[in-house]
Amino acid sequence: MSDAVPVRRLPVRPDADHLRRQAKELLQALHAGDPAAVAELAARHPTPPAPHVAKLADAQLVLARSYQASSWPRLMQAVQLADAIWQDDLETVRSLITANAALLHEPVLVRESNWGPPMSYAANLGRDRIIRFLHQRGATDLEHAAGRAALQGHVGTARMLHDLAGQPPLTEDALGGPAYTLNVDGTALMLTLGAPVVDDQGACVAPVSVVLETDSRNPAAKHAILALYEQHGLRYPDTPVMALHRGRLDLLEAHLARDPALLSRTFTHREIYPSEMGCRDEIDATTGTPLGGSTLLHLCVDYDEYDIAEWLIARGADVNAPSRVGASGFGGHTPLFNTVVSQPNFWMNYGKRGPFTARFTDLLLAHGADPNVRASLWKRLHPGHGDPTRHDYRDVTALSWGQRFHAPIFVSQPAMERIAAAGGQP
Repeated sequence: MSDAVPVRRLPVRPDADHLRRQAKELLQALHAGDPAAVAELAARHPTPPAPHVAKLADAQLVLARSYQASSWPRLMQAVQLADAIWQDDLETVRSLITANAALLHEPVLVRESNWGPPMSYAANLGRDRIIRFLHQRGATDLEHAAGRAALQGHVGTARMLHDLAGQPPLTEDALGGPAYTLNVDGTALMLTLGAPVVDDQGACVAPVSVVLETDSRNPAAKHAILALYEQHGLRYPDTPVMALHRGRLDLLEAHLARDPALLSRTFTHREIYPSEMGCRDEIDATTGTPLGGSTLLHLCVDYDEYDIAEWLIARGADVNAPSRVGASGFGGHTPLFNTVVSQPNFWMNYGKRGPFTARFTDLLLAHGADPNVRASLWKRLHPGHGDPTRHDYRDVTALSWGQRFHAPIFVSQPAMERIAAAGGQP
């Protein structure tokens, strides 16, 4: 398939009217001789007509195949099935599965996706009676469905699926879904059902790396999940950063008593993401402002650890402490830069969480943060978050860091407004 021919993916809840509009727009583009539309017709239609005489059925077929459906009716069937499960409409699900038994084992969204076949799809939504019907009809994705239910926090559904599967022994993989979404109830259930956190030698097998590296931000849930792992036998490295990840002010207090220089110390990537906890050498860089070589206060901003940030500042942490400068000259940014470009800002702009990064900006400025410190930074985002190429930013202030950053969804406009009001310059 040519790179010029688009490959489309259905959203989690597809809309039939939207797909019909897409097909009509594709037909109009074909009649107008649009090169991209003509190329798509040639690539996806088994017997492509001349573009100017193409009919709506031709455009529908091409569009369906771009979603990896075999035909337009098959694409519409996918939409009907997804909608019926969302609506908890058992009768429509029954009718669709009876008419096409193959749907039982095929991804609801046609292409492979984490939401999976109908049973797993229903588990994401806690649709228990649909799940029971699909099990009776021979659905086999019980374990995957249980994991999806746990990921979404549908504890009763996950327990039911585990029972339907015959209560098989769980592996550490069962903890991965709720770790990614920082779902405490799902994690607790999987641990209750026997998911291990250590192997026979006591080494970590719990997905601590997922909890530390996920793009979700929910400090209370993160702390609770790490505490649950500990209650089931996991032991953590006794480090200041791990204490921060765990939300353990008592442990941070002990570290500070042993190391008065802790508040100004910078931490390497490996110290922030320890290998003994399963963290990789290079994590998927979903954070905005780099964390490697920065202080605990920098980390607090990115991980939304406001209480710990206040604690650090009350004990003398320098709000203008720079990150470590590497041999190539990159580094030197203060925590204020992290308030401007960070993972929490992604969720703020995406509409899923409140504008919590501005409070860090206010906190830092209130304690003397210099809005005109200059630093040099580079960033490469994970492909799922936009442009994956490396971007270099030399000699920028916190304000120009936000203005120039290549992925605006990571930028906090409220933070930039506060910095500008405090005298910040580009």
